Amino acid sequence: LINGYEVYYGKLLDKEIDFVAQKPNKTIYIQVSYLIADDKTFDREFGNILKINDNYPKYVLSLTPNPRDYKGIKHLNVREFLKKEV
Repeated sequence: LINGYEVYYGKLLDKEIDFVAQKPNKTIYIQVSYLIADDKTFDREFGNILKINDNYPKYVLSLTPNPRDYKGIKHLNVREFLKKEV
């Protein structure tokens, strides 16, 4: 909101997308998880957002140490994301 986005809850088929942020000619998708500590959590957070078939930026935010990107999805520490202007 601070960066001028309108923010919505998203749904793709039966999957939840935590946040869809939009402003003119720009959309970003955001999944948020406290920690990604196991395969089940990883599959849920990355799997939901992987199913979106467009080229807008996609982020998974967490407090997981040493976040790693996966298949074009940026995995960021939530604190670092909040400092950025995306």
